[in-house]
Amino acid sequence: MNYSFEYIDIIFLAMIAGFIFLRLRGILGKKTGFEGKIPTKFEKEFKKFKIKEKPKSKNFDEEAQKDFLIGAKIAYETIITDFSDSDNKLTTSKFLLSKKIYNQFKESLSDREFKGHFAEITFIGIKSATIKTHKKVENNLEVIVDFVSEIITCIKNKDKKIISGDTEKIKKVYDTWVFAKDIKSSNPNWLLIDTIT
Repeated sequence: MNYSFEYIDIIFLAMIAGFIFLRLRGILGKKTGFEGKIPTKFEKEFKKFKIKEKPKSKNFDEEAQKDFLIGAKIAYETIITDFSDSDNKLTTSKFLLSKKIYNQFKESLSDREFKGHFAEITFIGIKSATIKTHKKVENNLEVIVDFVSEIITCIKNKDKKIISGDTEKIKKVYDTWVFAKDIKSSNPNWLLIDTIT
């Protein structure tokens, strides 16, 4: 039996495939890692399909306020739960606090530790968070937020006896916090700079 025609067919098909590959490479080009400028004849057509990014507003508009409140709620819960943590280090919330507030919280935690007390806080959730005011103060944008949250909280002594609070009662807590951000800084983070009682 003669297989010579089958070999010729395979060689012929390989040549066709090679020819097609070389033609495609010549037309489409080869990716080298360098993306050059679009040829001018295609540039106008390409611009029609270019995705335009929505410009970010520099004002604290309604959309910016909604985004801010999402972050403020997360920050509020993080700070509250971290303050109740037994390690007294504020490791999770340190980067959310101004130097002044961080020092105040540390002092309060050190006093609690000195007395042999510890807090037990179960964060149930935030009922509401509303922006009370917002204003520019020098290079900072300051936002005052009213929080209403539900928390189970109690303070125990070294013998684990309850000094204040209740381990089973849900307490409604009203807090007013002041957040600030340097509008000239590239850092997008807000800091808690004050708590109003």
